[in-house]
Amino acid sequence: MIATILPGSTNFHAVGYNEHKVSKGVARLIEIQNFGSLGIFHKPTQSELVGYLQKYSSQNSRIRKPQFHVAISCKGHEMSEDELLDFVHQYLKEMGYGESGQPLLVYSHYDTENTHLHIITSRVASDGRKIQHSHERRRSQEVIDRIIGNDRKKKTENDIDAAKQYTFSSFAQFKAIMVSMGYEVYQKDGNVFVRHGGKVQKEMPFSEIESLFKSGYRERTRCRQLRSILKKYRDVSSNKEELQKELKTKFGIDIVFFGKKDAPYGYMLVDHTNRTVINGARVLAVGELLDFATPEERFNRIEDYIDRLLTLNPKITQSEIYSKIRKQRAYIKKGIIYFDGQSRPLKPFMAEAIDRNNRIAMVEMFNPATEAERDLLCKIFKVSRKDLVDISPERTHYYTDAVNRLREIFNDENVSSVRSRLHEEGFTIRHEEEATYAINFKQHIIINLTEENFNLERLKKQPMKQIGRHKYLQSTRPTSRFSGKAKLHDAGGGSHSEKREWEVGHNVNYDVFDDNHSMKIN
Repeated sequence: MIATILPGSTNFHAVGYNEHKVSKGVARLIEIQNFGSLGIFHKPTQSELVGYLQKYSSQNSRIRKPQFHVAISCKGHEMSEDELLDFVHQYLKEMGYGESGQPLLVYSHYDTENTHLHIITSRVASDGRKIQHSHERRRSQEVIDRIIGNDRKKKTENDIDAAKQYTFSSFAQFKAIMVSMGYEVYQKDGNVFVRHGGKVQKEMPFSEIESLFKSGYRERTRCRQLRSILKKYRDVSSNKEELQKELKTKFGIDIVFFGKKDAPYGYMLVDHTNRTVINGARVLAVGELLDFATPEERFNRIEDYIDRLLTLNPKITQSEIYSKIRKQRAYIKKGIIYFDGQSRPLKPFMAEAIDRNNRIAMVEMFNPATEAERDLLCKIFKVSRKDLVDISPERTHYYTDAVNRLREIFNDENVSSVRSRLHEEGFTIRHEEEATYAINFKQHIIINLTEENFNLERLKKQPMKQIGRHKYLQSTRPTSRFSGKAKLHDAGGGSHSEKREWEVGHNVNYDVFDDNHSMKIN
C-alpha cells in the first residue's frame, strides 16, 4: 500500500486535475461528503466544488495552501475499489482528516495497472483550527503500517538478511541491493543506517557489512550477455524508467542509478536471480546505456563528428580519426563506418578526403625538403593536393646517415654494380626530368643524387676488361651435353632491371594504418 501526499495549493487545483480525468473517461467521482447541498440535486461543477472548498478554508486565513491532496494505491488489483475506499476512511481518520463536517472528495482513476484513489480535502478543521501536519509523510507511512498490520522493522531486518546473501565487494554494491528493495541506505560515523517510510528502521556497525565483502564479480561471459541485453532493450525503450521496468520484469535485474535523477553518473546491476551485483561500467558506459537513439541516429552523429574533424583539420588521417572515435566503439576502414556490429558507407567526399590524407601522411613521412622531392613523392603516391604537403625545414639525421652510406658505396671501386648494391641497401633509383633520386620506401628516405653531387656514371653498367671477360667466358662455358652458346649475364645483374618498369616498394607494403590493413600504391 502506498500513500503519496501531493503538493498543496491556494486554489485547490487538484479538483481541476481530477475533473479533467473524469472528462477523459479515465476517472470517476465516487464519493462527496460535507459539501452542503452540492451534489444532492445535480452533479456539481468544477467551479462550484472549488468555490465551496475555498469558502470553507477561509475560516483560517493563516493557512496559505489549504489543499490536502493524497493518492492511495494498492499493488495491482489486490483490493477492490470498495475495499480501498474503506482503507481510505481509516487512513483519513488516523491522519486527522476524518472529523465530522470535513469536506471530502474521492476520485477513482482507471488509467494505471493498479487500483488507486485520489482524495481532496482541506487542511482546515471544521472548527477553524489547522489540522496537524508535522512529519506528515512519516506519519502517513506509520498509519498505513498500523492499518495493514505491517511490522516494518521486522521486514527491514529480513530484507537485510537477504541482502547479505548476495555477492558484493563494496558498500556501494550493498547499498545498490538495498535500494533495489526500496530502502535508503547511508553511512555515518562508522555506522550504516537503513531508512524506509521516512524513518530509520535499522542501524548497524559498518564493520558488519564490511566483513561480508567478497571479491568482485568478474565473469566476462555474463557481462557480455548483460551488455547484449541492455543494448537490445535500450533500443526499444523510450527512457530509463521504461528500461528499468523491462529488465526487472523479464530478467529479475534491477538497474540502480547513482547521482542526479536526470543526470546519473553511474549505475549498478543487481541480478536477483544469481544474487550478484555488477558495476555497470564493466558492462556498458552509463552514457551509452541512456542513449535512447536509433542506430541511424547514432551513425549520423558519428558521421557528423568525422565531418567536424575534417573541417578543423583538413589533413587528419584515418588513424587520427580512429583515436577520436574509438571511445564510441566505432572505426572506419576503406570508406566504411563500423559501429556496434553494424556498418554503412561513409559519405563519398569524406572517404575521398581521408584516403587523400592517408597518402599525404605517407609523403610527409619522407620529410621532403624541396619542392622537387615533394612533387616526385606526390606523383608516386598519387597525391593531387601538393599544397597540403608540408616541406621539412631541415634534413633529419637519418637522411645524413643515408647519404654518407651511399657515398661509401659510390666511392668503393670494388663495387662493380652500384645499382645492384643500392638495391641491396633498400634503395630504388628513379630518374625524374634532369635529376636522379635514390628512394628507400622502408626507411622513408629520398635523396636527390644529382643535387648531392654523386657520380652518376657509377650507376651505368661497368665494362669488363678483356682478360676478365675471357676468364669469365671460360668459367661459364657449358659443360652439359647441350651444345650452343651460353647466355651471358651482366656481372651486376643490372641490365634487366634497367629495362623493367620501376615499381613502388618492390614487394613491400608501406601504407599500414591503424586497422592493420595496407594500401598498395600502383
